[in-house]
Amino acid sequence: MALKDILLHIDHSPGYPERLELAINLARTHEAHLKGVHTISHAYYAPREGLEPEGGARQAERLFTEKSAQAGISAEWLSIDWNVVGATATEILKSHAHYTDLLIVGQPGADASEPNGSFDLTSLGLGVGCPLLVVPRTGAFPRAGSRVMIAWKSGRGALRSVNDAMPILEKSGHVNVVTVCSAGDDDGIGLNDVRSICSHLARHRVHAECERIFAGSDITVGDLLLNHAFEQKIDLFVIGAYAGSHRGGVVLSPVAKHLMNHMTVPLLISH
Repeated sequence: MALKDILLHIDHSPGYPERLELAINLARTHEAHLKGVHTISHAYYAPREGLEPEGGARQAERLFTEKSAQAGISAEWLSIDWNVVGATATEILKSHAHYTDLLIVGQPGADASEPNGSFDLTSLGLGVGCPLLVVPRTGAFPRAGSRVMIAWKSGRGALRSVNDAMPILEKSGHVNVVTVCSAGDDDGIGLNDVRSICSHLARHRVHAECERIFAGSDITVGDLLLNHAFEQKIDLFVIGAYAGSHRGGVVLSPVAKHLMNHMTVPLLISH
């Protein structure tokens, strides 16, 4: 599937300009249409007037319009005010993401005072039906996707994320597939798994380097992946993020939750 329709969540957090730059560069690279969606929700028992920082919204729209015009991309601004009390930004984003190829959002919890910028990441990821690109609240990532690291663990979740990331992988200059193995993996099962997914990528004309890294007792898997990404100068993570819970539901996996809380580069997840 080509990447031709990108949806960017607009809020008033400090990281918005960098997230906008990332989205514009992706749209330009893939010759995609970029939609900036600014959500206005109304909480229960909250006054309906005075909650929306209109000046901030106008400033965000002006920046979106100016930057997209300078880049020469196809773009449109959407300001969505759901007049339903109790409707959340998560529900608004879900509704509009059903008509897009990729949804870009900021790292959750970027600004606790932002009433219309907060969303539930697990609910959003499970409900949108398209890949989700989560951008850290700090840092600039204008070339995100030029050096990609796939954290591979054989299973539905990882394959879903890899296949949904394929348009980005096909244009990437460097793809590294990493699997984390226990120190006792002497039979090479992990290496066989990572070689198999690299073969799958090769059939899509994506050359990927295969690698095993070994877990130790003194460092978590999440930190191991973050350290490796730093050493390899990675600018985009691809990971299968969701796992079954003890109660039969679906939640963020412990590794994905750790990466989300301590992320240093954008993270692409899918369900």
